[in-house]
Amino acid sequence: MKNLHPKQNEILKILKENSQNPLPIKQLKDEAGITSPGVFYHHLEQLEKKGYLKRNPNNSKDYVVLEKRESSVVYIANYGKAHCGPNGSILEDEPIEQIPIASSLIRFAASDAFIVQAEGDSMQDKIKQGDLVIAKKQKHAEPGDIIVCVYKMEAKIKRYSKKDGMIMLVSENRAYDPLPVLNEDDLLIEGVVKNIISFS
Repeated sequence: MKNLHPKQNEILKILKENSQNPLPIKQLKDEAGITSPGVFYHHLEQLEKKGYLKRNPNNSKDYVVLEKRESSVVYIANYGKAHCGPNGSILEDEPIEQIPIASSLIRFAASDAFIVQAEGDSMQDKIKQGDLVIAKKQKHAEPGDIIVCVYKMEAKIKRYSKKDGMIMLVSENRAYDPLPVLNEDDLLIEGVVKNIISFS
């Protein structure tokens, strides 16, 4: 990258090469040939500021190297109350607006993000009526993830769970019973919730 210090280009290259099996900070520093921890962290911070890297401040191995540089403010498509498009997908519907979000709030590539608005009280107190959720587009989930999905052509925000091998869509509000997914073909996972913007 032309606007980067040679050491920053080297660090970025090492991070990309080890993205599937992230190295500990000390090993990254040694691989880059930098002896001073302060200098190494300065280069990491510059990569973040310049929009090439996103890091989890609480976990040094949790980072995303961005293929395209991001500006400090990104625009995320908001699909409102998540009506389904022609093939049953939320993301095939037209977004109602693009919402500006600080890039630093999203710990993954903004191009993979979308927004939907929560409806109802089934996910209280975690997610309330009218809250906006920012989700990362992906078709799979791990038990415990909160997902945006379409089940039997109905858009939902639920916690993904498995019990005795069966997928369960679980509400945070205990007034609602878990919903067993009897036929996995009826379930379309659109993304995993990463951020919640609450207005209450």
